[in-house]
Amino acid sequence: MDGYSISTNFTDMDIAVIHGYISNSYWAKGMPMNVLEKAISNSLCFGVFTDAGQQVGFARLITDSATFAYLADVFILEPHRGKGLSKRLMESVIAHPELQGLRRITLSTKDAHGLYKKFGFRPLANPATFMEVWEPDVYQNA
Repeated sequence: MDGYSISTNFTDMDIAVIHGYISNSYWAKGMPMNVLEKAISNSLCFGVFTDAGQQVGFARLITDSATFAYLADVFILEPHRGKGLSKRLMESVIAHPELQGLRRITLSTKDAHGLYKKFGFRPLANPATFMEVWEPDVYQNA
């Protein structure tokens, strides 16, 4: 990962860069800045940075650090893709001390199944046991 590093330090996160990507993503289109700030402040976050300190990637885990985590908001900015950064980011996530011994880590993805499969993620073993409240347009109604 020459030229890049990963940090979980909250103060390193560039909220403007993160918001710029997330609020235009298929999974959180239109997310207001204040909602993102609240989400980040209540999560375990991983940032990918150039040696110059520019944030180019991100991942967020919503977790109790004991039994469960939900992986969300994973991205690498387009100009930095193809360099193995998403794999290194996921290696850091999976190896993080607060995420060891969890019973379940879940995620939702439309297009990155191949990446997550390399880290042990599989389709739900028993999808009939999962339920959800789904509000896909919540940010457009804010």
